[in-house]
Amino acid sequence: MLLQFTTTPPLHQQLSGFPSFTQPRRLNYHKRSISCSISQIHSYGTMDYERRPPVKWNAVYRRISLMGNPEMGAGSVLNQWENEGKRLTKWELCRVVKELRKFKRFKMALEVYEWMNNRGERFRLSSSDAAIQLDLIAKVCGVSSAEDYFLRLPDALKDNRVYGALLNAYARVKMKDKAELLIEKMRNKGYATASLPFNVMMTLYMNLKELDKVQSVVSEMMNKNIQLDIYSYNIWLSSCESTERMEQVFEQMKLERTINPNWTTFSTMATMYIKLGQFEKAEDCLKKVESRVTGRDRMPYHYLISLYGSIGNKEEVYRVWNIYKSKFPNIPNLGYHALICSLVKVGDFEGAEKIYEEWLSIKSSYDPRIGNLLLGWYVKESLEKAEGFLDHMIEAGGKPNSTTWEILADGNIGEKKISDALSCFQKAVLAEGSNSWKPRPVNVSGFLDLCDEEADTASKEALMGLLRQVGCLEDKHYASLFSLHNGSVTGNELSMKKDTTVADNDMAENEDQDEDDGAEMLLNQFQSSL
Repeated sequence: MLLQFTTTPPLHQQLSGFPSFTQPRRLNYHKRSISCSISQIHSYGTMDYERRPPVKWNAVYRRISLMGNPEMGAGSVLNQWENEGKRLTKWELCRVVKELRKFKRFKMALEVYEWMNNRGERFRLSSSDAAIQLDLIAKVCGVSSAEDYFLRLPDALKDNRVYGALLNAYARVKMKDKAELLIEKMRNKGYATASLPFNVMMTLYMNLKELDKVQSVVSEMMNKNIQLDIYSYNIWLSSCESTERMEQVFEQMKLERTINPNWTTFSTMATMYIKLGQFEKAEDCLKKVESRVTGRDRMPYHYLISLYGSIGNKEEVYRVWNIYKSKFPNIPNLGYHALICSLVKVGDFEGAEKIYEEWLSIKSSYDPRIGNLLLGWYVKESLEKAEGFLDHMIEAGGKPNSTTWEILADGNIGEKKISDALSCFQKAVLAEGSNSWKPRPVNVSGFLDLCDEEADTASKEALMGLLRQVGCLEDKHYASLFSLHNGSVTGNELSMKKDTTVADNDMAENEDQDEDDGAEMLLNQFQSSL
């Protein structure tokens, strides 16, 4: 059967041409706050005669997610479905969108909405639909496109959910000034009366390391009698810079009758205790994390494995891993990454290699972050062994990422091979996904030290050019490294751990990933409300 394609330009290619929204007929529902549920949203604008058929949406979802040529777009699948005489309802399509978003298939989810937009006479889109589309556009096309979409929406559709979606988009990319201007508009419109927008702002400030502003947001909420929820308290706990303050916040949290501390609460506290070397308190928190794991949530196991590794408790690392495997037949790459990283931390390199071999036998694709964990250890043993392992990674289907090349750069620095080290830094800049990469300052300093020893100003200037290319020199800390090596201060004046190992380099990447996961969970409070 020939597929029928719409000629209307897709939303992410021609935002100015998206179909006009048809206001839904009035239903008997109360005005919702931002923290509404997906079931509430997907009832908006649904015709009375559209009864929910038994799980037909699941078949549509599978056909979209498994289509052989994703470039054809989700719309081609929906066209084919209806050409087969199966008429789709709005509830089914919104349920498909929910599932696609759950598995981060954002482009496909946006294409489903584009297909509905092109059939405005059939699908009446609500403010909640607009909020979801804005969020998807921000993820697929960028914040600028999301702003264009927002400006073109009819004022009647711009409610607290749409403003909240734009606020969340700003927070994700750390656009502080725009986020602060927008939440002020939300205050003036009466849209900042629940915890959710404040949680988004607190998460933004956490990501920007502006911890004092987290307290300012909490104070504002308390002054305005806005109830802090579990997310508010967990972010507040994360912002505490001492165990005393953290424990005070936790005691206040326990006084809230409507709030039950969850596993995130105790993993946050365990992380703080570990940083301060209070391992006994940390282990008590980790036991509480484990007692609060429910359902099919995998993330707590990743945290438990990682945090037990940070404590140095190998037995607990393996115990949690065995429980994890007994409950989930398939472990994702992130789970193997957490385990191998922890085994490297505790010095069980034989165990790390064994788990790596297990992962190789079941992986669907090669994740270079996992290979980097062993690469960091091998480069510590010998550069030759590390380069041999790099060949293996490539043969196994891996694409070296920026961290891969930085690890090898550090190995070449140790061997006093300036040219090879510089070449590795150059490859790091060119690697896929390098937009967010910045070399660790300790590695930059090591390279500059070597250049000073060899009186190689050309290589030093070449590295400066690379750092300028990735935006590092806008950071005062990186810029100060070049001032140091140009003679304005002495090398001993820089507070930097010169004994940091290359294995630590990739474990730091894992810890950064843990922080990103935490921020993602907090920002996803907003996602779950759409």
